[in-house]
Amino acid sequence: MSGRPISPSLSSEQNRLSDGTRRALQNLGLTDYEIKVYLALLDSPGSQASDTSRLSEVPVSKIYEVLSNLERKGWVESQQSTRPARYYPKSPSTALQAYRMRLERELKSNEEYLLQELMPRYSRKEGQERPDIWILRGEDNILAKIREAIERCKREILVVVPPQLNDVIDYIIPTLNSIKKSGVSIRIMMSGNVASHSLERISAISELRIKENMFGGGVICDAREVVILLGGSRGSADQGELAIWSDHEGLSAFAKNYFEFLWMEANPPSAGKSERIT
Repeated sequence: MSGRPISPSLSSEQNRLSDGTRRALQNLGLTDYEIKVYLALLDSPGSQASDTSRLSEVPVSKIYEVLSNLERKGWVESQQSTRPARYYPKSPSTALQAYRMRLERELKSNEEYLLQELMPRYSRKEGQERPDIWILRGEDNILAKIREAIERCKREILVVVPPQLNDVIDYIIPTLNSIKKSGVSIRIMMSGNVASHSLERISAISELRIKENMFGGGVICDAREVVILLGGSRGSADQGELAIWSDHEGLSAFAKNYFEFLWMEANPPSAGKSERIT
């Protein structure tokens, strides 16, 4: 069965892609050849391998390997009932779902080995050699440690959010909401311009107050564990955000006392600046 005519001029047009989307595809494990072939199939679904090679400018010697890899990764499907075979792109949403499921399967299979063998060795040494204070670098590492600390809370969480990190609170709201259901008391203090939708979400799970001119921030869990935000340059390539984590009894108690001092001077959202933010 003959395919529909394919114009060679499609090649330069179909390879146009924003840098952000190209990086996203690369982060998901696609090579430059695989990106070119997937784009070619989006413009000309049902193409044969030879046509796809011409459209994507991927050499014929590589095209079958690239198509096979895309099919294995969940971005392409083939119709083998025809000769030669024809190839169709899967929708990006379907491909992403397949990628997510593959990651979850890999994580689950690796998790069993890691937890069974490594956790006992970590637990034996944790109390003997772990320092009282850890330096945390990078926003992802800090947020992960905050979520980890929050999940260990049994009674009370105190949160101070400086203005430059107001948007970060959205990342920990699901974790806060989860432990709120178990009866943990939550108090949050913020400053600066807080979006109205964030105020609504936070007020639904915690007691909230606004305190201007706060330069630091952090999370205190059960007055025994604390993450103190030290600031830094968000998004900088060299260091980025800095924080310290500690379960030192004296430092945690000092952090709680300081929070209570600020809390007494803070106001409910209706009395603060943020009520005017839309």
